[in-house]
Amino acid sequence: MDSSHLHDIKPMDGKGAKRGSIMARFRNTNILLFVVAVLIMSAMMALLFLDVHETMSQDNAKQYAVSAAEALSAHINKEISLLSKAAKSAAVVNWMNDEENNTLKMLAYAEMSGIVGELYSYNLYVGLAGSLHEYKVDEEYGVEGFFPFDVLDPDNPVDDWFFECLSSDMDYVLSVAIDHVMQRKRVWLDYKVAGADGAAVGVICTGLEFAHVAGELFAKYGDNDMRGLIVDERGYIQIDSSLLWFDEFLYNEYETPFENEITDKNAVAAMRSHLSGIDGFFTEIGEPDVMKISFGPYNYMTVTPIRDTNWSVVILSGGNPLFNIYTFLPVLVTVLALLILFAAATGAANYRMVFLPLNKLDRSLAALKDERDAEIYGLNRNDELGTLSNTIYDLFIKAHYDALTGIYNRRFMENNMQHVMEFAARGNGLMSVIMIDIDHFKKYNDAYGHDQGDKCLREVAKAIAGGVTRSSDFAARYGGEEFIAVLPNTDEAGARVVAEKILANVKKLNLEHKASGTAPHVTVSAGVATGRVGYMQKREDYIRRADEALYISKRDGRDRYSFLPLGEQ
Repeated sequence: MDSSHLHDIKPMDGKGAKRGSIMARFRNTNILLFVVAVLIMSAMMALLFLDVHETMSQDNAKQYAVSAAEALSAHINKEISLLSKAAKSAAVVNWMNDEENNTLKMLAYAEMSGIVGELYSYNLYVGLAGSLHEYKVDEEYGVEGFFPFDVLDPDNPVDDWFFECLSSDMDYVLSVAIDHVMQRKRVWLDYKVAGADGAAVGVICTGLEFAHVAGELFAKYGDNDMRGLIVDERGYIQIDSSLLWFDEFLYNEYETPFENEITDKNAVAAMRSHLSGIDGFFTEIGEPDVMKISFGPYNYMTVTPIRDTNWSVVILSGGNPLFNIYTFLPVLVTVLALLILFAAATGAANYRMVFLPLNKLDRSLAALKDERDAEIYGLNRNDELGTLSNTIYDLFIKAHYDALTGIYNRRFMENNMQHVMEFAARGNGLMSVIMIDIDHFKKYNDAYGHDQGDKCLREVAKAIAGGVTRSSDFAARYGGEEFIAVLPNTDEAGARVVAEKILANVKKLNLEHKASGTAPHVTVSAGVATGRVGYMQKREDYIRRADEALYISKRDGRDRYSFLPLGEQ
């Protein structure tokens, strides 16, 4: 870009005050979009967390229920297998049918004492249906000490275990009761012994240490977020994890209906439905049933059958204590930090690649009104900004320069001259205007043709511009063969110097003009007007006065300049 042609450009209606507004709007929009994105993402993550939390809480409750059911089932299955072996032994059945036969007694004792060491609690009790004698198999005393220690009484509640097992349709019965011999609370397994005709001849029973079993099943539920229950086929709670820390529960009789302890209507209805479907012993643990409830701190209830029993594990849970918002907090903070870092990085990249170059372009355009040598930024770039800069440059040239001569056009002169006058009026400064006209130019066109006439205009325009050397001065094509030079802060003497230089520059061109009545070469006439700029003045005042001075030059023979001060009419 030829900086010698750039002059002051007036800001449009004071809109320069809004510089940077696009960048500010873009930044604010980005911040708004970022905040909205964070809010949407937070809401989605919250919904996802709640969904995952519910799923994990239910899965966790199922896992605990199945774990407890499998643990108790594993204990009971081993005991069942051992008692079944003894109950189906011919030696035991024969002895129970003939209690007084010492030989059969020895064989039966040998059979039963052989499994005592394998039992969980190393204890085994025997009740005979015929005599109602109760025995305890004790390896310490041997067969010599194998004698009845009590007589079972159907009217004594302590002996209910025996008579309930005899009358049961099942091979064995589970219960929780006090071992009145050892004074311990046990989970009892009572196994019926049947004779050859299928009639019950006795019961063999063993008891698992209650405190140990309960602790092994539910000791890990020491917090308030989860509670484990063992409920029998009648709907009575036999083991409650919330009571494990109380000796009264561990060593004394305890059973309470489920609906007396758990008051949630949905939970009670679900338990009743579960109990109504029990028909004999469960053959498998199966898929736990999970339902939502609202009971104290608990939100879920999981019911799981215990294999080979008619008991069930019930888990009340409030959610997974290992899966909460604090587990996700580091992840959430990390994601948010990454989002902020991403936003900052993209913002910096956008600023560097887009807004910084645009800002430089904006500043370079603004500088054109103050600096003659200022250049439009980005003209040499090979990207979109380079295209924009060159487009602005092309539009600038078309808007402010005369297409034929290459100097400023009348539009630029009018706009910029008004700006110059406004600035000069602040200090009551001087301004001079020179109107220039090519002598006998119509005859030149007729004699040499329009192409040569256009060449003449370009050469003369160049000579006129060469006479205007200060950065604040400028020359423009006024129209046709007329030109104008505007000289801010220039008095009469300075204006005369410029006018003389312009005339001399044109003469140096030595462009032949045989049709001229003034000289054999192309000449110009000029009119100079100088005045002190006031706020009430208009540019037309100076142009009109300079045109009057030009008329005097033409009247007096052309190829000269004339001067008129702005005040004289």
